[in-house]
Amino acid sequence: MRDYINEWLSLLDISLTSIQMSIAVVTVIVLISALIHLIFHQVVSQLVRKLTRKGRKTWEAILFERHLFSRLALTIQGIILYIQAGLWLNPKYVFHDWIQNLSQVWIVIFMTLTLFSVVDAMAFLMRQNKRTKNLPFQGLLQAVKLFFTIVAIIVLIAIAIDRSPMLIISGLGAMTAVLLLVFKDPILGFVAGIQLSANNLLKLGDWLEMPSYGADGDVIEIGLTTVKVQNWDKTITSIPTYALISDSFKNWQGMSESGGRRIKRAVFIDVTSIRFMHQELIERLNKANLLAPYMSEKLKEIEDYNQQHDHNMELKINGRRLTNIGTFRAYLINYLKHHPNIHQEMTLIVRQLEASAQGVPIQIYAFTNTTAWDKYEAIQSDIFDHIYAVIEEFELQIYQSPSSSDLKSLGINTSK
Repeated sequence: MRDYINEWLSLLDISLTSIQMSIAVVTVIVLISALIHLIFHQVVSQLVRKLTRKGRKTWEAILFERHLFSRLALTIQGIILYIQAGLWLNPKYVFHDWIQNLSQVWIVIFMTLTLFSVVDAMAFLMRQNKRTKNLPFQGLLQAVKLFFTIVAIIVLIAIAIDRSPMLIISGLGAMTAVLLLVFKDPILGFVAGIQLSANNLLKLGDWLEMPSYGADGDVIEIGLTTVKVQNWDKTITSIPTYALISDSFKNWQGMSESGGRRIKRAVFIDVTSIRFMHQELIERLNKANLLAPYMSEKLKEIEDYNQQHDHNMELKINGRRLTNIGTFRAYLINYLKHHPNIHQEMTLIVRQLEASAQGVPIQIYAFTNTTAWDKYEAIQSDIFDHIYAVIEEFELQIYQSPSSSDLKSLGINTSK
């Protein structure tokens, strides 16, 4: 190409020195590169933008918001610059090596950035897809970006020292231990990300609880090295990704998807208030709508049993009798079965636990028909408000440790 230019100039009776010729050729290369840049980024870019606006917005977001088109155009410009240097410049001149080395660096950098844009575009498409939007793919894509970065650094070093990239890669074997130490967290995070994804242990939006790291909230990001959790107090906790595999954590997503949230709470009954029911209490509770069927059935069963075994009922330890705590448990079961906010398809138990120094625990084990935190707390509070208010009707008392006012009423000085 240079010879053709010389012949053309000789026909015009123009003679240039070697330096002048090199400067002229470099000027032509710069002008052509500027023209190509203008065509790509002003003409072609506007044309592509108009075409994408007529279609789906997804492609416009991929091409322009992720800078895919501009980075690809710059990569092509670098390739054209490299080709121009080979065509226009004499390999013996220093300008030839400078421009080709510069264009190679340009190509490597912008090709890596183009690949980054492709990875970002894949992440964007996966977030738009209903099947993949909750998968922990962010860590895997970050690992791919890290791989591209390492390859780019190796190639750039090879260009700088004018050696084959394979020679540098072969020399990395001696640095394996150092590399493993430097990239320990990314490697562990990459493996952990694969295990989390393959076993479906954690997804974006899951409610994660990990007390060892003070995390209790929604997962907002699953990265290569860290998982970010937005706690309920709006603080952000960062957990090493590999810690989710090496340590234990609780994922509440199963509860959220089931449609019910568990109530597991007990009231402690004062043992001294537990007794057999007398006739007046039986007659009063028999008027309760939720207890009437139970009372009728149970009284008949007890009466038949006592008549069959001919017990002397003057002595309380003989025969069978209704107790106020047993009737209270039956009432709570019927109350929960008729409660509009209790999930009737899930476990519903009212049970008596082992007695302790605080009394006899009566535990409510049931599920609400909502998983929303505020509604769940309101339902649970309403249920126990009712229990505390109605328990006196059974002549039962809630156990409570003596307070200062109780001690004062006994004449005990609490100020000492």
